Amino acid sequence: MINKINNIGKTFDGKVISDKMTNTIVVSLEYTRRHPLYKKIVKKHKNIYVENNLSAKIGDIVKVRETRPLSKLKRFTTLAITKKSK
Repeated sequence: MINKINNIGKTFDGKVISDKMTNTIVVSLEYTRRHPLYKKIVKKHKNIYVENNLSAKIGDIVKVRETRPLSKLKRFTTLAITKKSK
């Protein structure tokens, strides 16, 4: 039997801002948007709850992927730790 890795779902890179919960981390996804009226580029961010199966710590840069709902708020899982914090 061949094991296939499930590649369904969008992937994002973000920074871990909290690891206080059991098996869950909070990741901040930062992006830029252009203001509709003033045309200035504005930084925005979104905090998401992620299943922490790689033991990521605060300050790490992680790659996350969408998955089925794991709890009331968790919809993502970690794929890799891109950069470790110091």
